Amino acid sequence: MQLTYFERIGNENIRRLIELFYVEIRKDEVLLPMYPGDLEAAERRLYLFMVQYLGGPGTYSERRGHPRLRMRHMVFPINEEARQRWLGCMKVALQQITLDDESRDFLWTYFVQTSDFLKNR
Repeated sequence: MQLTYFERIGNENIRRLIELFYVEIRKDEVLLPMYPGDLEAAERRLYLFMVQYLGGPGTYSERRGHPRLRMRHMVFPINEEARQRWLGCMKVALQQITLDDESRDFLWTYFVQTSDFLKNR
């Protein structure tokens, strides 16, 4: 039986990854202004999205509808610098959790491809 990435990585690891990512976001002077208001709400949304994307419960879509990532991110000026900073924050977070190599590679590939897709400047 093939496990989903949600099962392989584990809910707590996903939660920790997103928590550590937002620790880094809070330190970044380019990215932090893109998160006006409640950073904890953004953290919850990313956590729920990643759980769903990785094969876990569909709570994200139940609460927010279709992810529509490009549309939801269009209001933010995402250029190559912002993309690289976002990836840098995620890389720091990924390095702090224990994952098997295949899961780590899967996540990193997803983050690289998606961050490129979301560039709008």
